[in-house]
Amino acid sequence: MGYHVEVERTDDGGYVARNGRGAEIRFGTADGTDFTPVELLLAALGGCNIVTVEPLTAQRHHRLARLAAVLESEKVKPNKLGPITMTYDVTLPPDDAEAEPVFRAVAERVHEKYCTVSTALREQTTVDVEIPETLTS
Repeated sequence: MGYHVEVERTDDGGYVARNGRGAEIRFGTADGTDFTPVELLLAALGGCNIVTVEPLTAQRHHRLARLAAVLESEKVKPNKLGPITMTYDVTLPPDDAEAEPVFRAVAERVHEKYCTVSTALREQTTVDVEIPETLTS
């Protein structure tokens, strides 16, 4: 599966990312209320884990009453992010003694093996930047 996202500065000085399906997300700097690029990275990591954990626990007949996560990190240098901590906020279904061990096993496996964003960060995916020889003016 290929991914394609376009990112551009908007006329009002903000930024927007668009996918081919028509979705948009605005972002900017820490001076405004929009997400920053680093916050979007954290959201992508948390989102990837949650959207993968949810169906796997549900397939095992353990639909969690609440599934959320808080992600935190700090810049350790102007261009370097320190360790990321993802803390799950989960409410187990009532009267389901097996839900907790199933959730724990699935969440670990998802982070280690199935979440593409986790893998990309852990294995330092290569990023190639291309600048065309001829720029328009």
